[in-house]
Amino acid sequence: MLLVEDEPNLLLLLGRVMRGAGYEVFEASTGAEGVRLAGEIEPDIVLLDLMLPDLTGEAVLETLLERRPRLRVLVLSAVTDTGRRVRVLDSGAVDFVSKPFAIAELLARIRARSRTEPGDDVAGQHCVRAFGLELDMEHREVQVDGRRIQLSQREFLLLAHLLRHAPQACTRQELLSEVWGLGFDPGTNVLDVCVRRLRGKMQMERIETVRNVGYRLVAV
Repeated sequence: MLLVEDEPNLLLLLGRVMRGAGYEVFEASTGAEGVRLAGEIEPDIVLLDLMLPDLTGEAVLETLLERRPRLRVLVLSAVTDTGRRVRVLDSGAVDFVSKPFAIAELLARIRARSRTEPGDDVAGQHCVRAFGLELDMEHREVQVDGRRIQLSQREFLLLAHLLRHAPQACTRQELLSEVWGLGFDPGTNVLDVCVRRLRGKMQMERIETVRNVGYRLVAV
């Protein structure tokens, strides 16, 4: 586990707690140090503060996921702005834990996010083919009718979830919960924007809007 946190007392506390829970822990107090350490140790999970003295947490998150798209990054922050929280999750963080937090809840969230990621268990397969789509679950690659397309992590997870449940419709709250990890309606159109991007990249109307419900994947 890599901890990226600039507040010394909290970094010390988190280190003690995580080592006590059985994790091998590495610590960084700046964004640059966190990026460097992540490249050296290749952690299984990262706890990342957003308010760092040199780089923004968002910049660190982007760099980490560019290098390792499947890296599990949990953001710890006192940021209360819902839009910023949603953007962090949309950028690929697997969870957002608000400060102050209960240690027991943080450990539970880490355990839950360490087991699986959304979209990793599609039929338990390495490669899934349906509706003219081919999803490589290990490398997060997608082909549409033999044409490879580039998706963000959140776009991939959304497409994988829709594929897993096709042709059934997935509700908006289900998608926000399973793909973004949001147990609440953020009051933004983050889901609709992601669907629009997916439709544009696939160049075919495979994602159908189900009025007053959500979305579903259909054959074309």
